[in-house]
Amino acid sequence: MTALVLALVAGAVTGISLGALGGGGSMLAVPALIYLLGFTPAAATTASLVVVTVTSATALAAHARAGAVHWRGGAIFAAAGLVPAALGGALSARLPSALLTGAFAVIAGVAALRMLRPSASEQDGIPVRPVRVAGAGAGLGAVTGVLGVGGGFLAVPALVNVVGLRMRVAVGTSLLVITVNSLAALAARTGSAVTVDWTHVAPFAAAAVLGAWDGRRLAARISSDLLRRLFAWALLLVAALMLADAVV
Repeated sequence: MTALVLALVAGAVTGISLGALGGGGSMLAVPALIYLLGFTPAAATTASLVVVTVTSATALAAHARAGAVHWRGGAIFAAAGLVPAALGGALSARLPSALLTGAFAVIAGVAALRMLRPSASEQDGIPVRPVRVAGAGAGLGAVTGVLGVGGGFLAVPALVNVVGLRMRVAVGTSLLVITVNSLAALAARTGSAVTVDWTHVAPFAAAAVLGAWDGRRLAARISSDLLRRLFAWALLLVAALMLADAVV
């Protein structure tokens, strides 16, 4: 299979995940860029930020037109996580990679188990408490900064369980959080010496954008409860794989 075909397939899967689940983009994009397209880890991380930023912004527009974005809660959530993410990134350089991977696996597993339980907070019209939302956003920013991945996979459970959004609205709102955080991360990397092969990234990003549209339509056809359960089981699988990688 040629590199172009691999880029298109991996990009489509990344986009579907972001469009339907509001997360998983970087967790899918980075391994695909490294193991399928031969990118270095540094180049893969930078390239994935470009892919995730473009795809999340596109999917966000689609979810916004469907009225599935809580702008006030999402803006507070995203803004609160910017500084903790930067501080967490500085701390992560001093921690062993196995510890980081294992910590993320545990946090992702706990979030998934919480989502598998019926949530009494998943309802329409719930008032947004800025302090509570900012606290959750800051916590997510710190975790994302330290662990380097998982913004979307952790944002959706937090938006459902802490903020009290319905699953569909949480998915759309998480795309706002991902877009803001990805743009901030890209800005921090401006002027770096990392070389990115744009001949592979461009088709990857294009396929991801198209996949995001399909993912949004898929989300519109599935009940919120089923979507939440599918998301939780996918998150559990990711957690198990990452924990195995940390232990081995």
